[in-house]
Amino acid sequence: MRFPDNFLWGGAVAANQCEGAYLTDGKGLCVPDMLLGGSVDKPRTFLPKTDENAFYPSHEAIDFYHHYKEDITLFAEMGWKVFRLSINWGRIFPNGDDETANEAGLQFYDNVFDECKKHGIEPLVTLCHYEIPWAIVEKYNGFYSRETIDLFLKYAKTVFTRYKDKVKYWLTFNEINICCMDAGGIGNLYGLGVIDPADLASDKPILLSDLKSDIQKTFTALHHEFVASALAVKLAHEINPDFMVGNMIAHETVYPLTPNPADIMATLDRDNYANNFCGDVQVRGEYPQFILNYFKDNGIDTSFMKPGDAEILKEGTVDMYTFSYYQSHCITIKEDVEEAKGNMSTGAANPYLKATDWGWQIDAKGLLYTLQMLTDRYPGLPLMVVENGMGAFDKVEEDGSIHDTYRIDFFREHIKAMREAVNRKIPLIGYTTWGPIDLVSAGTGEYRKRYGFIYVDRHDDGSGDFSRKKKDSFFWYQKVIRTHGEDLD
Repeated sequence: MRFPDNFLWGGAVAANQCEGAYLTDGKGLCVPDMLLGGSVDKPRTFLPKTDENAFYPSHEAIDFYHHYKEDITLFAEMGWKVFRLSINWGRIFPNGDDETANEAGLQFYDNVFDECKKHGIEPLVTLCHYEIPWAIVEKYNGFYSRETIDLFLKYAKTVFTRYKDKVKYWLTFNEINICCMDAGGIGNLYGLGVIDPADLASDKPILLSDLKSDIQKTFTALHHEFVASALAVKLAHEINPDFMVGNMIAHETVYPLTPNPADIMATLDRDNYANNFCGDVQVRGEYPQFILNYFKDNGIDTSFMKPGDAEILKEGTVDMYTFSYYQSHCITIKEDVEEAKGNMSTGAANPYLKATDWGWQIDAKGLLYTLQMLTDRYPGLPLMVVENGMGAFDKVEEDGSIHDTYRIDFFREHIKAMREAVNRKIPLIGYTTWGPIDLVSAGTGEYRKRYGFIYVDRHDDGSGDFSRKKKDSFFWYQKVIRTHGEDLD
């Protein structure tokens, strides 16, 4: 059981969680720039009026903007074949609706892609990884306005054209389905750029979980993202027919807690709503009947579906299905059950699973289950796991070493699951671990929640010199890639 020689091994980051330099070289504010730091015990908050005395983690992050050469060199040392990253929309169009693109922002990504090419690494670029320009939120209420579709396409055309000879692999919207999970206002703000006017006008921090949401606005904005994504896929293929463009789903793998038929039906409904709805629209090019039934049952006005939209969705289907996989949880109609923790999704805890320091349940077999379910649903479509990892506390020893055996154990079991998937002839083409270098947590805004093979000296009190250190897992992952996944010891 061996991965193919052309398997795309690598890692994944997001601009807002690693770049820093939040107003450097003409960049405009984006949604995460308005979020304060939090912790596992203190939920993250949103503050729409910037406060010079508050700590906004994304403003400096890990300063990839000034360390990209050093970091990409380290990625190459591990043997990476692919590097998933995002372009920060606000670096290219600072206000989202600018007449012309910001040349300094375009040049930065030219430099990053050139550095990747120098080391034989393929970029896998996400167009929008929660980095909707803040001015679009204020002026258009994000993708609730249909005008934002054209703004996104102008941005997409700009970067597709600029990097048509440097980037082959593209994703449209990161975790486009998070607004269909238990994220509530988080999913609306992060994923859609939609916010209630009262929350926008607040001059005090608001818990992300307390942001108001409107289900009608949510599905209107999501539809506009579907149309924008499909149009971007069509545009990409016109600019360079060799482009491979994918969707990106935050896969919420769920099991029934009991064999009670009611639990089984509730699990089916949750899987359809949270995962298959957005996957079907982008892969099959049409709304599945189960979501149309949901709209009818919940009084959703579907007048946001304009003439011609159905044809656009059908013509703009994706070339590959990519997804994040972190954990699984259980679904039940029972009340008063123990809950499993997570950033965007929650459910009943699985009594057969252990959990991370942040309470996320560890389920490597669930990754194989998910890959099998996806290839059965979308036969022959290339699949890629573009986020997988665990946040943990890391201890730096006196000699500077970091012995993260827990991280190695986590990845070993998940790579075994993928190896079995390849053995089953599932068309898995690549794997990018999440946070291969420590970065800011999207869910909590913490630095101490570390995911990386590379340690970054940066802390939640704002201290640290941004220096990089290799953890034990760095050398382990290097060996895994060198042996094509055969040596996992």
